Amino acid sequence: MANLPNDIYLPETQNTGSTTAILMMTADKTEDLEFFYPYYRFIEAGYKVDVATPSGGEFKGKQGLGLKQSKKMSEIDPSAYALLYIPGGKAPAQLKEDQAAVELVKKFASLKRPIAAICHGPQLLAKADVIKGCKISAWPEIEDEIKTAGATYVSQECLTDGQFTTARWPADLPAHMKQVLKLFASASGSSTKLHVAA
Repeated sequence: MANLPNDIYLPETQNTGSTTAILMMTADKTEDLEFFYPYYRFIEAGYKVDVATPSGGEFKGKQGLGLKQSKKMSEIDPSAYALLYIPGGKAPAQLKEDQAAVELVKKFASLKRPIAAICHGPQLLAKADVIKGCKISAWPEIEDEIKTAGATYVSQECLTDGQFTTARWPADLPAHMKQVLKLFASASGSSTKLHVAA
C-alpha cells in the first residue's frame, strides 16, 4: 500500500512559479466548501495561493477539513498579493476580533486590489470599515453589520461593486467564482504582475 502524504488536502501541483499570488484569509470553523472550492479553483486556474490564519500552522473547518500549514497573518505583506479572498462560516466572527486580520483587510483595501468574500466573510469587511457606500451581498444574518458599516445589503447570487465581489452562501459559489476569476483575469492582464510572496 502506498504511503499517504502528510497533508492529503494540499495539492502537489500548485503553480509556485506563478507571478500572480492570491491570499485567502481564514481561521478554524470556516465553512469547508467556501474555503476549498475557491482554493482549488484558483490553483486550477494557475495562480499561486497562500493561506493566512491568526497563528499560522494548522486550521480546521466546521466539517473537519483543513490544511496543516498556513502563514501567520501578522507576517503577511499585502502588497505581495493581487487578490484577497475571505471564505465564510464561523471564521470571520473570530477574525473580526483579531487586530492583525482587521489591519490586513484595511491595508489590502487601500491598495485598491480586488477583494472577494462570501457568506459571513463580509463581517470582516464591515469591521475593517472599508465598505461604506458599497452594495454588499452576504449571509442574511449579518445584514445589520453591513448596514452599520455604511453599506447597502443586497441578497444576490453574486455582486460586484468597486473592488468588492460578494455572495451569500455555498450554492452561490459557481457564480461567485466565475465572476471573481473573470474580473481577476481582466485586471491581471491589464496591470503589472506581482511577485509571489516567499
